[in-house]
Parts: sequence; C-alpha cells; structure tokens
Amino acid sequence: MKIRLDKYLADMGKGTRSEVKKAISKGLVRVNNVIVKKPETKLDTDSDHVLFDGVLVGYAQHEYYMLNKPAGVISATEHVDCVRLLRRRWRTPCLIIERKRKDLFPVGRLDRDTEGLLLISNDGELAHRLLSPSKHVDKVYYAKIDGEVTIEDVEAFQQGVDIGKEKLTRPAKLRVLKSGTQSEIELTICEGKFHQVKRMFQAVGKEVVYLKRLQMGTLILDESLKPGEYRELTEQEIADLCFYQ
Repeated sequence: MKIRLDKYLADMGKGTRSEVKKAISKGLVRVNNVIVKKPETKLDTDSDHVLFDGVLVGYAQHEYYMLNKPAGVISATEHVDCVRLLRRRWRTPCLIIERKRKDLFPVGRLDRDTEGLLLISNDGELAHRLLSPSKHVDKVYYAKIDGEVTIEDVEAFQQGVDIGKEKLTRPAKLRVLKSGTQSEIELTICEGKFHQVKRMFQAVGKEVVYLKRLQMGTLILDESLKPGEYRELTEQEIADLCFYQ
C-alpha cells in the first residue's frame, strides 16, 4: 500500500500530522536509511523501512485486540481517543500500551457494570459487519439472575419479549444453568439494543445481578485473561471474524 510519509508516522502514533512534518523537516526521519525531508514522500508500507529518531517504525493497517473488560469501566468513546479514555478510566497500566495505531476503538460496547469480551480494533468495516442488525451476529452472555428462571422464560425469550421498542426482541436462546432464588443462565442474542439483556429479564419480572459477555460471533473470550488484561487476536481468530461478509 502506498501512503504519504507524514500520514504513515501520524497513523503509527508519532504525533499529529503537523508534529511529524516538523520532525521530518528537521531530518529526524530516514526511509531505507536515507534522510527524507519531504512529508509528501510516498512509501510502500510493505517494503520500505522507516526510522523515526533512530527507531524503526513498522506499519500496521489494522490491529485487533481481545480485552477482558472488568466491571466499573466505561467502554464507549466520545470526542477522545479510545485508548486514552479507557486507560484513564482504568487503574491498570497495561491497557494496550504496546499498540502501533492511535485510532483504536471498542467494537460495540459493554455497560459499565458488565464484564467480559470486548474487541478493540481500528477496522471499521469489520466493526460494521459485526454490529449490523442485518448480519445477525450472535453474542453469548453468562448472567446471574435474581429470581427463578423457568421454562416459561425460555419459551418467552424464544418468541421475543417486549423491552419497550416498536418490535419484540429477535428470538434468543436462553439456557438455564442453575434455577433457584438466584439463577445462572447463558443467553445467546443476535442484536445489541441498549441494556438489552437486562431489559429482557425485566420484561419477565427478574433482575440481572451479574453479566459477562463470553462470545461475539466466532470470537470466544480467552479465560486465561484476567479482568483488565488483553492480547492480540491470532491470525485464525481474525480470519474467522472476517467470515461475516
């Protein structure tokens, strides 16, 4: 892929376009071991080697991370870089500090008190495919419920319930793991309305007291990740996600 030198460096988090232009003009950038002072210089991201102040800067068009989001953390972004927002909200210092791109964002969102799988990427096309209602991408949740979850609830979820929208929810698969004063369930839904899981149980007179996302499409939460930890997706995980065309 051909790209301008200043965009290359800005994409890789070396500063704003104006900042990297100044660095280039000062002779701090080498391309294939030759000093380049023109920010508009075109590079081949696959073959050219770029040094910024003596440090090799590799180019990554897309990055993909699996994050085990802990409770008490906001995953939405508003007018601020996603990673900075998340790092400021979280007390853990380990959140994607080794990233190359500066334009990462959470694919979808989890409520503040919801834990579990959160995909972070800068691949807008993939995000659209995963979140588009027309794609019917499954999301799997584990939850603890205040109240006894019954076969009637299973049937109601299969038919769709009224959560205050124009239409009932799409058919959802509710599996009861434990039924009692506090029940445990696994729920598979193929849409992502605001507070949907909580509102579905409210519709049948029950309350979600703990919620964790386990899976999104083909991507399954790596249980070896502690809350707040992350890792890059494997090539196979990325390929499987790209199945959603």
